[in-house]
Amino acid sequence: MLRKIRIILASAFFALITLLFLDFTGTIHRWFGWLAKIQFLPALLALNLLIVASLVIITLVFGRIYCSVVCPLGVMQDIIAWIPGRMKKKNKFRYSYSPAKNILRYSILALFILSIILGIGSFTALLAPYSSFGRIASNLLAPLWQTGNNILAYISERIDSYAFYSTDIWIKSVSTFLIAALSFAIIYYLSWKNGRTYCNTVCPVGSFLGLISRFSLFAPVIDTDKCRNCGLCGRHCKSACIDMRNHKIDYSRCVACMDCLDTCSEGAISYKFRYCNNPGNSHMTSMKENTSTDRSTDKGRRNFCTTAALITTTAALKAQEMKVDGGLAPIIRKAAPHRDTNLKPAGAISIKNFSEHCTGCQLCVSVCPNGVLRPSTSLMTLMQPEMSFERGWCRPECTKCSEVCPAGAIIKISREEKTSIQTGHAVISQDDCLVNKEGTSCGNCARHCPAGAISMVRKDPSDKNSLRIPVVNESRCIGCGACEYLCPSRPLSAIHIEGHQVHKHI
Repeated sequence: MLRKIRIILASAFFALITLLFLDFTGTIHRWFGWLAKIQFLPALLALNLLIVASLVIITLVFGRIYCSVVCPLGVMQDIIAWIPGRMKKKNKFRYSYSPAKNILRYSILALFILSIILGIGSFTALLAPYSSFGRIASNLLAPLWQTGNNILAYISERIDSYAFYSTDIWIKSVSTFLIAALSFAIIYYLSWKNGRTYCNTVCPVGSFLGLISRFSLFAPVIDTDKCRNCGLCGRHCKSACIDMRNHKIDYSRCVACMDCLDTCSEGAISYKFRYCNNPGNSHMTSMKENTSTDRSTDKGRRNFCTTAALITTTAALKAQEMKVDGGLAPIIRKAAPHRDTNLKPAGAISIKNFSEHCTGCQLCVSVCPNGVLRPSTSLMTLMQPEMSFERGWCRPECTKCSEVCPAGAIIKISREEKTSIQTGHAVISQDDCLVNKEGTSCGNCARHCPAGAISMVRKDPSDKNSLRIPVVNESRCIGCGACEYLCPSRPLSAIHIEGHQVHKHI
């Protein structure tokens, strides 16, 4: 029963967290956005101490429940490991005990902690389990999801229905896509061959929680009086942590999946309170128990009751009106300009604060409706989002990225607050402006500036018939990028946004 409950809960968590990265309408986030905020590393970086303390206490009491139920990368490994067992019956017994590679796992954990302290965001993002899964979902699964949506949108259009609308499918960063593909290939291979090898050797969150779960109050316990040494539990253990020869369980690697309980036909393994008869257990404690005079009563047994209610939601995708700015002619894609300082979204506070908190999970990139956010290609901030305006501009009324960020890299802001936050300012290249380059009037940037920061002044003040050129009032510009996106100059805009190291309130 415990295994079935674990599978139901893990399936629900996995499906809903995956939908957070696939849903480009924001519908799922309204109901289940909290699932991203209870992930261990994002909660730690966001200083959500209540969530961190809760996860630590749960691990200390029940073992690594987090890894087998809440962590989407852990559940993904279970799904991959489950496939060979379904394909061939003999593959159900392909696991065997292997000693923990403690030097490797704790060295990676130490480097991971050091990277967080030093603010090396690219290394942190590379190993964070939730972020790794987010990149896999947003780069590999999202295009398939969007393709299916576009097929439905095409069919709906033919029957005069507006239930679906098409969306652009594009690779936001080649380097991030390749990293996601490589990560998936490595995790897939390790899970296919050896189950939870990645989780118990590479994953720093798994190693940290493993240190705590060594002393968990409840855990699978082997009753040596009932055990007949068939070895089935060890051959079903995808964590390779059951040493049947010595009747030992490595609780630092056990993820409380309950597979061993379901396998044992003799009832020799039970999930129970560990310390009733065995004080002083270590992380590789022998599970041999003292026999009691009254065999009918097992004083060490405790009932672990968990009730789970699964909420199924049906959310219809709303047809959103595609807004086209700058006239009836389609806007041709343009090249990204060089920026001396990269742009971070409103709510990031500063570039330093953003890089210290962001785990590169790509959740904000997935929900950005205007195609403004995309992963960085810089080595120090690799995979962390930055803003660019080749496909759209950051609308003042949109605060989706601040609503979904689980790590505190983008704090939640209101629409009113966003209109007063200056993330950067516009810079004009007069040589590229159509007024100077082609001798024609334009004024597109001034017409569409939501902050009224751009004015058109006479090129020749003494000539009343002179063409007008744009001038930027930097104190009013909020760095939304409307001017850059809507500038008709090609291949580069005549006006671009330079980021600010520290965001200002105007």
